[in-house]
Amino acid sequence: MFQEKVGELAGAIWEALSAQGTLTVKDLKKATKAKTEKDVFLALGWLLREDNVELAEAGKDITVTLK
Repeated sequence: MFQEKVGELAGAIWEALSAQGTLTVKDLKKATKAKTEKDVFLALGWLLREDNVELAEAGKDITVTLK
Protein backbone atom coordinates (compact mmCIF):
# COMPACT_ATOMS: atom_id res chain seq x y z
CA MET A 1 0.00 0.00 0.00
CA PHE A 2 2.77 2.46 0.94
CA GLN A 3 4.63 1.69 -2.29
CA GLU A 4 1.49 2.49 -4.29
CA LYS A 5 1.13 5.88 -2.54
CA VAL A 6 4.76 6.79 -3.26
CA GLY A 7 4.38 5.68 -6.87
CA GLU A 8 1.30 7.85 -7.33
CA LEU A 9 3.10 10.85 -5.84
CA ALA A 10 6.08 10.21 -8.13
CA GLY A 11 3.69 10.39 -11.07
CA ALA A 12 2.19 13.64 -9.77
CA ILE A 13 5.68 15.10 -9.37
CA TRP A 14 6.59 14.09 -12.92
CA GLU A 15 3.43 15.76 -14.22
CA ALA A 16 4.10 18.97 -12.25
CA LEU A 17 7.67 19.16 -13.53
CA SER A 18 6.53 18.46 -17.07
CA ALA A 19 4.00 21.30 -16.91
CA GLN A 20 6.00 23.85 -14.91
CA GLY A 21 9.68 23.06 -15.46
CA THR A 22 12.21 23.24 -12.64
CA LEU A 23 10.65 23.44 -9.17
CA THR A 24 11.90 23.46 -5.59
CA VAL A 25 10.91 20.70 -3.19
CA LYS A 26 8.60 23.18 -1.41
CA ASP A 27 6.93 24.06 -4.72
CA LEU A 28 6.52 20.37 -5.53
CA LYS A 29 4.88 19.80 -2.16
CA LYS A 30 2.35 22.53 -2.99
CA ALA A 31 1.84 21.48 -6.61
CA THR A 32 1.18 17.84 -5.71
CA LYS A 33 -0.66 18.57 -2.46
CA ALA A 34 1.68 16.14 -0.67
CA LYS A 35 1.17 15.94 3.09
CA THR A 36 4.85 16.25 4.05
CA GLU A 37 8.21 16.98 2.46
CA LYS A 38 9.21 13.47 3.56
CA ASP A 39 6.62 12.09 1.14
CA VAL A 40 8.05 14.28 -1.63
CA PHE A 41 11.57 13.02 -0.93
CA LEU A 42 10.41 9.39 -1.00
CA ALA A 43 8.80 9.95 -4.40
CA LEU A 44 11.89 11.81 -5.63
CA GLY A 45 13.97 8.81 -4.61
CA TRP A 46 11.76 6.68 -6.83
CA LEU A 47 12.25 9.08 -9.76
CA LEU A 48 16.00 9.32 -9.12
CA ARG A 49 16.32 5.54 -9.12
CA GLU A 50 14.58 5.44 -12.50
CA ASP A 51 16.92 8.25 -13.69
CA ASN A 52 13.99 10.58 -14.52
CA VAL A 53 15.02 13.69 -12.57
CA GLU A 54 18.05 15.76 -11.63
CA LEU A 55 18.47 17.51 -8.28
CA ALA A 56 20.58 20.59 -7.61
CA GLU A 57 21.23 22.79 -4.61
CA ALA A 58 20.23 26.42 -4.96
CA GLY A 59 21.17 28.12 -1.72
CA LYS A 60 19.04 26.52 1.00
CA ASP A 61 16.63 24.99 -1.53
CA ILE A 62 16.81 21.86 -3.65
CA THR A 63 15.60 22.22 -7.22
CA VAL A 64 14.24 19.36 -9.30
CA THR A 65 14.25 19.09 -13.10
CA LEU A 66 13.12 16.35 -15.46
CA LYS A 67 15.86 14.72 -17.52
